Amino acid sequence: MLRCGMVFGVALLLLAGLASAGTAIGQDKPDAPTPKVPPSASQTRPASDQNPATSSDPTVQPDDNPKRILGIIPNFQTKNDQPVAYEPMSVKEKYVLAWHQTVDISAHFGNLFQAAIQQADNGQPHYGQGWGAFASRFGAEEGDQATSAFFIFGFLPHVLHQDPRYFRQGKGSIWYRIHYAATRTVISRKDTGDPTFNTPQVLGQLFQQSISTAYYPAQDRSASAVFQNWGTNLAYNSAYNVLKEFYPDFLRIVFHRHKEQSAGAPSN
Repeated sequence: MLRCGMVFGVALLLLAGLASAGTAIGQDKPDAPTPKVPPSASQTRPASDQNPATSSDPTVQPDDNPKRILGIIPNFQTKNDQPVAYEPMSVKEKYVLAWHQTVDISAHFGNLFQAAIQQADNGQPHYGQGWGAFASRFGAEEGDQATSAFFIFGFLPHVLHQDPRYFRQGKGSIWYRIHYAATRTVISRKDTGDPTFNTPQVLGQLFQQSISTAYYPAQDRSASAVFQNWGTNLAYNSAYNVLKEFYPDFLRIVFHRHKEQSAGAPSN
């Protein structure tokens, strides 16, 4: 619940900042796709360096999407929507993405932070208090992280031949982009690039919540709790998509202003 609130809050603040900036980000056009040029014989770099979009390391970003939002929130699965340059992920790349979503240091810090806040306000009180209860809360967060990443980014995209990435629009009106981003929770792509129902996200979240009943307190293992947390996580994912959609615009506005202020500052 805390993670959902944090992402909703950051997304709302980001959108408010973009709206007050008065910039025409809705009319920005993405850069034209760069034509693919066959490598010359003199080129000796590995293939993953020549084309980061097909690298098995999801932390390599081929466009203006940072690999972490605010320096901490993982953003490995986001890339700009360029249909001409679209290339599907390999099976290996999907499982590597799931692995990074699970073991990245930012995920562990987020889980520690969430467990600490739950401990402080006695969230899920059936855990109790003390270091043992804190360890149980943190362990539950870690378990949720691992199972959701496995199903959402690895196993289900593999068996269903779907692409688990978020494809950022980067153009159009603000409301269009908000609608687009929020609906990517239920709309995804096949490996062919065609749109399809986002089964890995929707079903993967339900699988994760069902598995969590094995380690949550007995009082929290009801079917109603499973479906309530499932709906909350889907709503969180929609807010997370909105954050990913506009974060590069936010960075561009902030750093552009900073450069203008620096250039206009009088020299001593």
